[in-house]
Amino acid sequence: MKFNWINLWSGLTVAFMLVPNIILAAKMPQEKNKCGHALINAAEQLGRYACIILMILPVAVGEFGFRSVLEMLIYFGSTGLLLIIYLIVWPFYFQAPTRKKATALAVLPTMVFLISGLLLRHWLLATASIIFGASHNYISARNNS
Repeated sequence: MKFNWINLWSGLTVAFMLVPNIILAAKMPQEKNKCGHALINAAEQLGRYACIILMILPVAVGEFGFRSVLEMLIYFGSTGLLLIIYLIVWPFYFQAPTRKKATALAVLPTMVFLISGLLLRHWLLATASIIFGASHNYISARNNS
């Protein structure tokens, strides 16, 4: 397993995505998960932690890299843009949570994880992002209905 500057970018992306979630947990510790499906809840947690780890560690990949400069530009541009949009949506969600905002906050990180997995050819990350995305979107819809 080799580390390079892509690991740093991915780590910073994950760190920035975690900050508003930590703030939410601190501001609303009484919030309960309304999804009563144990399998879906487990899939979400498995997918979430797998995505966080696999964004930083090139497990089963060896080393992160791109086949072309265009792929690299698409990677940085798309993950950067999605992260910015994600961080912009959070204050609006804090102000007045709605299902539409919750859906955006579920879809945006899923897209970051999926795009990263596909462009880095990190198939475990791509698979984990699909598991996370499907379960997280379901749970977010339940919790904000």
